[in-house]
Amino acid sequence: MPGSGPISCLGPWPKDVGIIALELYFPSQYVDQAELEQLDGVAAGKYTVGLGQARMGFCSDREDINSLCLTVVQRLMERNGLSYDSVGRLEVGTETIIDKSKSVKTVIMQLFEDSGNTDVEGIDTTNACYGGTAALFNAVNWVESSSWDGRYALVVAGDIAVYATGSARPTGGAGAVAMLVGPNAPLAFERGLRGTHMQHAYDFYKPDLMSEYPVVDGKLSIECYLSALDRCYSVYRNKIHAQWQREGSEERFSLDDFGFLVFHSPYCKLVQKSLARLMLNDFLSHPSPNTETGPFTGLDAFRDIKPEETYFDRDVEKAFMKASADLFETKTKASLLISNQNGNMYTPSVYGCLASLIAQQTASQIAGQRIGVFSYGSGFAATLYSLRVTQDHTPGSGLDKLVSSLSDLKVRLDSRQKVSPAVFSENMKLREDTHHLANYVPRGSVEDLFPGTWYLTRVDDKHRREYARRPVDDDLTAAPELVRSSTAPEHIPSPVKKMPRIPAATAGPDAAVSN
Repeated sequence: MPGSGPISCLGPWPKDVGIIALELYFPSQYVDQAELEQLDGVAAGKYTVGLGQARMGFCSDREDINSLCLTVVQRLMERNGLSYDSVGRLEVGTETIIDKSKSVKTVIMQLFEDSGNTDVEGIDTTNACYGGTAALFNAVNWVESSSWDGRYALVVAGDIAVYATGSARPTGGAGAVAMLVGPNAPLAFERGLRGTHMQHAYDFYKPDLMSEYPVVDGKLSIECYLSALDRCYSVYRNKIHAQWQREGSEERFSLDDFGFLVFHSPYCKLVQKSLARLMLNDFLSHPSPNTETGPFTGLDAFRDIKPEETYFDRDVEKAFMKASADLFETKTKASLLISNQNGNMYTPSVYGCLASLIAQQTASQIAGQRIGVFSYGSGFAATLYSLRVTQDHTPGSGLDKLVSSLSDLKVRLDSRQKVSPAVFSENMKLREDTHHLANYVPRGSVEDLFPGTWYLTRVDDKHRREYARRPVDDDLTAAPELVRSSTAPEHIPSPVKKMPRIPAATAGPDAAVSN
């Protein structure tokens, strides 16, 4: 079992509560951003250089938020050899709403039917791209509370990010992440070290409940993101300074104290600017920065600037991006693999970055490191927190298993099918025309999906959704598993059959922050 070690829900505070296992799902098809530039008639490099995006994954009408989450949950359970009765909490973070009452979590519960386990707390959590982080915090808090019964918590973050035709469309994407939470975790939350900022703003929102498309104020969304980053970092530093002072240390915290940093990534260029922004904060808060040598060399001219006046100051941005270039290469760049190749997944975005980072390191390289995590959701809500990686990187350890489980990430990305921008646009128009229709049978190809993917088979006259799973062994003649999103007993088919375990190495700036 993952998270090996004695577990007692009645003894002292559980030790090293955090992420034990992590699974990632993204669509099997993508569009090339350079080709999309040509179709949209924009300057070459606008999406690939200006935004830092290479490819964008997208879903046909065969996939919706329910199918994405069904896929990633079953994949995590199978790949880690977990039984469904070992889960006592399941919470979903998403902003992809296809029902104003019924939660995605209740749809996922159909996977638990064989086990007979219905004693599973948690529900859906929504606030733009922050919902996954809120669900993760709730899971950690549950394990550390008097309510914990000794079982694992399961956190799911999933979304389909789509935009109307225009400058924001290339910042889309789709995917889902599932995280197993419990004690003795290789990625443990550092207690008391969360810096949060919450504020009201209409930077990105979805007032039209019949449409998948958001209303976006691009400039405001960038300002909200960067201002939230400033304030979260300030709160985080104050809290860690207080901890250190209690331990007798007067050291100052800086970016150097993070081994790695991952950010919510609407597009890759914003992440690079965000790291530079944190260096700006270090510079301005330092009582006497050395501008003659070291990382702050040549920055003396910016000593008296006010952060709130610099969100769109190109001189400040350029200077601190240059000053933080080495830090970006060593601490953050590796985390942008999924973001660059698949796009913005909304709630799973920052956890796709975490998965990307882990997938490109060895267990020994990340052992003992502090990973800073910045999560942002429009509206807006944000938190900067940190994970401490276990020191144990021996073969067969929890960390070794976590790293190994993500080692196929690049192979899976390369196994996707590239489609033309014209086909991508046709798919977007089909989603737009059929979103939330009753009596609908999807037209997308099942054969193009990764093996083991759940997909939508039909929506009936009462908007009840039916799903099937593409066989894991890629034998399309095999009978698919079937589930429906209705909770009425007469509409639920035979219990879901257990599928073979999937081996760990097989698989299948006018832009907005986009939450």
